[in-house]
Amino acid sequence: MVVTIKDVAKKANVAPSTVSRVIANSPRISEKTKKRVRKIMDELGYHPNVNARSLANQTTQAIGLIMPSSANKSFQNPFFPEVMRGISSYAHIKDYSLYMNTGETEQEIFEGVVKMVQGKRVDGIVVLYSRMNDLVIQYLIEQQFPFVLIGKPHHSSEEITYIDNDNYMAGREVTEYLISLGHEHIAFIGGSPDLMVTKERLAGFREAIKLANLRLPDEYVFYMDFLREGGQLAVERLMSYEQPPTAIVVTDDLMAMGVLSTLSEKGYHVPDDVSVVSFNNVIFSEIACPPLTSVDVRIFQLGYEAVKSLIEKIEMPEQSSRNIVVPYKIIKRQSCKQMNDDQLCL
Repeated sequence: MVVTIKDVAKKANVAPSTVSRVIANSPRISEKTKKRVRKIMDELGYHPNVNARSLANQTTQAIGLIMPSSANKSFQNPFFPEVMRGISSYAHIKDYSLYMNTGETEQEIFEGVVKMVQGKRVDGIVVLYSRMNDLVIQYLIEQQFPFVLIGKPHHSSEEITYIDNDNYMAGREVTEYLISLGHEHIAFIGGSPDLMVTKERLAGFREAIKLANLRLPDEYVFYMDFLREGGQLAVERLMSYEQPPTAIVVTDDLMAMGVLSTLSEKGYHVPDDVSVVSFNNVIFSEIACPPLTSVDVRIFQLGYEAVKSLIEKIEMPEQSSRNIVVPYKIIKRQSCKQMNDDQLCL
């Protein structure tokens, strides 16, 4: 026998309209009543008809997710499955489904977003990256469509709700850590230069180098894809220099895995010959050889806070934009070491 909304209302001793408002999480209903009605829904095994509710409310009950590149490329990096785990965790609580958009090029990604918005396929969008002069962000602002950004906006930050770490300070702090270990020749391997996360971490890195009165050759800064191959290619070049670095800041753990494997292949030992620090603290950081010193950016929390903020914007359109800074923590492991006297004399 199918349980109806009237069955729930009868047992809860409320009107069917009250049950409907509880399902929609209306602020007009007290938390005490919501809790009681939801308990009865669970006891009776009642499941709201999402499609009918969406038609009645003129909503889709769906969230769009915009990846920075193709799914094949993005999902090679553990950052994205983990951030999506945070997103889906809160979306599930609020009964929202997820609609993912990817593309091989920036233009394809943009066209997919336009279809999402114009086709009314989603109620709001989470953009899982922040890029300089991004067509997607400009379009969403123009359309006044609800969206939240994971990352610091390139512009119009007062108009955008965004979730991020303090990547400038994180970049500066890990570099100062290496400097405190006696390193003077420190290289930087980042992602694409148009990504705000690269820009912010590099700015912090440069500031630490400057404050320590160290020299930073232009060839010590690399921009690569956030893939294992990106780290491998950068190390091939770095270790061929007359003065190779004694330490490397890598802005992504997957890239760092490529750094570690290539250093090993070339006969360098980490951390005896080269120290390595990285970002994200994904699961394989602690089982790498050696275990990676990495900045824990709390990826799950970034996703959770992003979709939570988006659903609040959807349900309360008048809410002003805000930014949430998720704290980071440097997890020190065995990939960094104090410079010895022989190395300091080089």
